[in-house]
Amino acid sequence: MRKKLTSQGNNNNQSLSIRIKKQSIRIKKQKFVLIMLAPAILLIFTFSTIPLVGLWMAFTKYRIGRNLFKAEFVGINNFLRLFTGTQDIGYLLRNTLIINVFSIILGTICALAFALFLKELPSKIFSKAVQTVSFFPFFLSWIVAYSVVIALFSVNTGAINMILVSTGIIDKGFNFLGREKYAYGLTIILNLWKGLGYSSILYLAAMGSINPELYDASAIDGASRFGRIWHITIPGVIPTMSILLILSVGNLLASNLDYFFVFTNITNWRRMETFSYYIYDRGLRQGDFSYATAVGIMMSLISIVLLYTANKISAKFANTSIF
Repeated sequence: MRKKLTSQGNNNNQSLSIRIKKQSIRIKKQKFVLIMLAPAILLIFTFSTIPLVGLWMAFTKYRIGRNLFKAEFVGINNFLRLFTGTQDIGYLLRNTLIINVFSIILGTICALAFALFLKELPSKIFSKAVQTVSFFPFFLSWIVAYSVVIALFSVNTGAINMILVSTGIIDKGFNFLGREKYAYGLTIILNLWKGLGYSSILYLAAMGSINPELYDASAIDGASRFGRIWHITIPGVIPTMSILLILSVGNLLASNLDYFFVFTNITNWRRMETFSYYIYDRGLRQGDFSYATAVGIMMSLISIVLLYTANKISAKFANTSIF
């Protein structure tokens, strides 16, 4: 019995030494790749891993300039404040869900329709030109986008308002940026404008992977163009659509802070304040770091649950998942 145990131990040691040697050989072969990855790993560790220590302030009554680990421990009081100590949860959920849900739905429909339009264009040169122009807004920062919107929709000097007033269609310019009732529509339209080109390229790439013999066979069988789109193209892009929807659902409570930072003002903030802007406002502007951290943690946990749920639903009904 002892001999068997001894032999098994020797075999395990030998296999471990063999694996270590193979790993060292692999590291030597890929040393230049690892050297190139080292700065990225260092940046991630410095700016993404080390700051996780700051999550502890969600459980304390922290004040800036003091030792984080000597702050007064308050348990989950900061987490409960959002539901019991304020009335903010109602309009935060309303604003975030309305903007994000409609942006996801309209963005998916319009991106798919636009990709189909580009694919069916007979002129490939014109299709590439339209695709390039539509993709350009994706690279613009929201600061530049805000300047464009101001130039077009400013009440007195905006190009569109000036044209409408000069032609007598309206008596005075619309205040798109300063009226609360326009906030949702403007945000959804700008999100659609900025992300349409990027999303359509993803769908075009998915359409390019469809076997062209399917289109030839359907044409021989007498299928119309609409029939080929409905029975071949759309089913072919459903996996890509499912992945994009899963990722979008995971970010359902997250909003682009850059947009809300520049477009929110004193007249429209009741419809523009989402969870992302709320965390920035309470944390950096009002100095309530503990409460802002607690809200951010809750957002992250809910986003993980939404991502997991959407992934399970997609795996069951569309046979597509990301994990």
